[in-house]
Order: sequence, then C-alpha cells, then structure tokens
Amino acid sequence: MTTATGELPDGTLRFLPGKLNRQPIAVLGLTADELWVSVGISAAMGLGLGIALAFATQTFATAPTTIAICIGLGIFFGGKYLRRLKRGKPQTWLYRELQWKVRQRWPTLAAWTGGMELVVRSGVWATRRSSRG
Repeated sequence: MTTATGELPDGTLRFLPGKLNRQPIAVLGLTADELWVSVGISAAMGLGLGIALAFATQTFATAPTTIAICIGLGIFFGGKYLRRLKRGKPQTWLYRELQWKVRQRWPTLAAWTGGMELVVRSGVWATRRSSRG
C-alpha cells in the first residue's frame, strides 16, 4: 500500500527511478550499512587484540592504536572482499544471503533478521504437466 506521497512500506518512492532508491556507494564499493558493519567487526577484533597487547606491553596506548589500525585494515580488506562477493549480483543479494544463512544456522534469530519471510523449500519443483505421447 502506498501513502499519499507515493511512499512504499519499505521506505522507497514509487515514482523515482530504481537507482535513486539504492544506497550510494560510500567507500571502496561499500554502502553506508556495509561500511558500518565492517567498521564494527574490525573495531571489535581490534579491541580484543588491543587489550591483549596492552596487557602484554603494559602500555594503555596500545589498545586505541590497535583499534584504529584494525579499523583501517578492515575497511580496506573488507571493502575489497565484499566488492568481489557482490560483483555481478543484484543489489539486495548480500542481505538476502545473510538472512538465509541466519535462518539455516540459527533458526531462533531468523524472525529478528527477517529470515522467516524467505521461501525456503527443498525438493523437486513440478509444473504438473504431463507429456502425452
């Protein structure tokens, strides 16, 4: 159902061309959402590594420095990796792939990620036609 302004339930606008409804590329082929996920994962890894190095070297300054270095490396290498994964696929492929993997591995989280809306069926599809000879 659309509103009076032509807005669809997912927040896109009906009268705009498809490319205007897509998220723009922010850095190294990553959209803003993908960039935040890459930064978050790299920062968490950097935090763990930084705390371990801070205890090993007994210097507090190693933790934030390690976090910053890991974020930079995560954006650089994560951007290249995700760009390679997404090449030649539809715009929403990455999000649907993640939903499908969550639904397959952790069914209790599937409702939270929207994975329950996916059609998951294994088996043979039939057209219910028979050949007459």
